[in-house]
Amino acid sequence: MAKIIHSMIRVVDLDKSLKFYKQALDLDIAERLDFEGFSLVYLRNEENDMELELTWNEGTEEPYTHGTGYGHIAVAVDDLEAEHEKLEAFGYEPAEIKEFFRDGVLLAKFFFVQDPDGYKVEFLQRHGRYQ
Repeated sequence: MAKIIHSMIRVVDLDKSLKFYKQALDLDIAERLDFEGFSLVYLRNEENDMELELTWNEGTEEPYTHGTGYGHIAVAVDDLEAEHEKLEAFGYEPAEIKEFFRDGVLLAKFFFVQDPDGYKVEFLQRHGRYQ
């Protein structure tokens, strides 16, 4: 059976991205591998078995295009309102909190925020299948 171990995104400003992911998701550097012309930085926290890999390519100044296939990274949190307030305090401008119902039953309570490179991160209140 396959195990998902990481998801990779390309970033323009590594320091700005590291700051965002530490403040927004409390992700720390698990390992950083620097090569000639690029770096691979693996982020995680105690809650996660899977890592987020940030790939930084030296000399890239223009934003990466996300195409039509990329959607978002999703995280489950205990206190959605507190996370929303925290992100606002950091100046990240999260979208409003929304509730999504299916057949009259709450399926999800969530909001989105974008990282410095425009990648969307969905914050979901721990509930039902979103644990």
